[in-house]
Amino acid sequence: MDEFRLGTPVLVCRWRIYNKGLPMENRHIRALSARTVNGAPVSTGLAAWVKQHVEWTLADGAEGNPNGVLMIAVDEDGKAAMSLGSYRPLDRIAANDLLLRAQNSWREAERTGVSPEDLWLVRGDALVWGTSPEFAPSAASSLIDDLARTLGMPVKRDEELLATCARKGMHADEVFLVSDEHGVVPASDKAGQRATKFRASYQKLLSANRVRLGA
Repeated sequence: MDEFRLGTPVLVCRWRIYNKGLPMENRHIRALSARTVNGAPVSTGLAAWVKQHVEWTLADGAEGNPNGVLMIAVDEDGKAAMSLGSYRPLDRIAANDLLLRAQNSWREAERTGVSPEDLWLVRGDALVWGTSPEFAPSAASSLIDDLARTLGMPVKRDEELLATCARKGMHADEVFLVSDEHGVVPASDKAGQRATKFRASYQKLLSANRVRLGA
């Protein structure tokens, strides 16, 4: 990259890579393009720059962290930098821990338009997605939404879900987090067959090596 001084980051994306490739590449780029920086849409030039670097330099750059995390930081002027780090799984994955992460992510979405980590609940044969219609979906949540519909599971978006869960508890058969960095994370105290199946589908996607999987 050309040398420059990056200002204070106002947007940081953390995307899981695997086998030196970026699963859901096109989904990530679409979600990046839907974000805002200081109220202004991410430029098409920035999205194109990220895509170019992913396609041209990621494989070589990821030699030391082939299954790590790609981080993209954007400052208040729209300048960006990319780096690679090691992946560390979550230590705390009880339902309330996942709710806290989703709440923090919601606050990020209020600034940027996209929540990188969403809470999902299974109630009967339907899924409840804790998101606002004003937010664009992250790459990971768009994948789970598509998978659910393929399986014939209705998906309901509920912008009050996080607040309701915080006040009244999580009344659901299963609870799981969907994250651009961590994939599908079933709650340790609210896991079940459906969450496990979505996690297996995500893991299968990761294992597909460096094939572009963003369609």
